[in-house]
Amino acid sequence: MTDFITVADVDAQLGSGWAGTGDPVLAVTMANAWLTTKIKRAVPYPVPTEIKTAGAQVAKEAAAGKLYTPTQKEVQSKTVSAQSGTSVSKTYVAGSTDQSAGVNFALALLDPWIKRSGVMMLKRI
Repeated sequence: MTDFITVADVDAQLGSGWAGTGDPVLAVTMANAWLTTKIKRAVPYPVPTEIKTAGAQVAKEAAAGKLYTPTQKEVQSKTVSAQSGTSVSKTYVAGSTDQSAGVNFALALLDPWIKRSGVMMLKRI
């Protein structure tokens, strides 16, 4: 995991009370883990302001318990039959969650680092 932000970075952007009743160190650790999974390109040093801002937003969501929420991974299937011989069927994954405004804002800020750059050439051996 890469450390993109620190508690001091988040304090500088959001003020000292950003974590509320949450643990600021754990929230920043969760934010760094989230950023590590999202960013697909090399990040220059020092870390760009956009990434630090995104990390601060995600840390705030993590402190509120909204970043990594429990989900169900089962596949469910429902079938409705109106008359004999006709039916409508839907299959979906239960447990999808809404993304908060902070996470959406963070994803928008990270857009240049989320997409892979260039074209990958494959050579048959």
